[in-house]
Order: sequence, then C-alpha cells, then structure tokens
Amino acid sequence: MKKLAMIAGALALAMQSSAATAGIYADDLTRCLVGSTTASDRISFVRWVFAAMSAHDAVASLSTVTPEQRATMTEETTNIFQRLILTDCREQSSNAIKYEGAGTLAASFEVVGQVAMGDLMRDPHVAAVFSSMQSYIDEDKWETFVRDTTGHAPN
Repeated sequence: MKKLAMIAGALALAMQSSAATAGIYADDLTRCLVGSTTASDRISFVRWVFAAMSAHDAVASLSTVTPEQRATMTEETTNIFQRLILTDCREQSSNAIKYEGAGTLAASFEVVGQVAMGDLMRDPHVAAVFSSMQSYIDEDKWETFVRDTTGHAPN
C-alpha cells in the first residue's frame, strides 16, 4: 500500500502546475472564487476540462463528446467565469488586476480547478480506478529502486 501511495503522490505532483507566488490581492481573489463556486459550478468546470481535453487526437476516439456538447459546456463555463469575476468577486478581481496584474486571474482560477479536480478525485469510482494500479505494480522493481535510491530497504 505504501508503494501505491508513493505512485499516487508522484502522479498528483506531476499533474499540478508550479504554484505562482501570489500577493495579498490574488489571495483575496482566490478565496472569493473558491468560496463563491458551488458544487454544480465545479462539476461544470470539470466537465468542460474533460470536453476540451477529449478534443485531442490522442484521446478523441475514447470520448463521445460532440462538438455541440463541447460548445454548450464552453458557454456554461464562460458564464460561470463571468459571474465569478464580474459579479460575485468583482471587487477582489478588480483589486487583483489593478495591483498585481491580469495574471492573477489565471493563478486564482488554477486553484478553483484544483478544488474541482479534488472533488472529482474523491469520487469512489474514480478512486477505485486509481487504486487498481496496485495490481500492476512490480514490487521487486520498486524495492530495488527504493534501495538503490535511499541505500536501505523500503519500510
């Protein structure tokens, strides 16, 4: 089980982009955005990201998302972004852009995306797929790797 935790941790780190240093206004904006998104908003965001990624040639054949569905999800997500920036978190957005630059919007929405992906990852069906990796792990290779890397056998 420890090996699975190591792999899952490595995958999680690999999937995260590097965190930008945020100032006080970006922090305020991030808190507002996260606090203002509903569970439904986060689901819409995850669905849109999935629909966007499914347009890539490498995975397009695995998805049944139609161009019409993709357009609908894009419109829905755009409306959520606009509501959050222009209404729910207007003051925080304005201050963040004014004092720390427009890049604060992207950095703040990155955190919203991480929260939304966290919701998705906690789903029992999704967790079961990630846990199924355990059945494919070559424990001998991992033990050798840990021993070669640390100089002692894994715990």
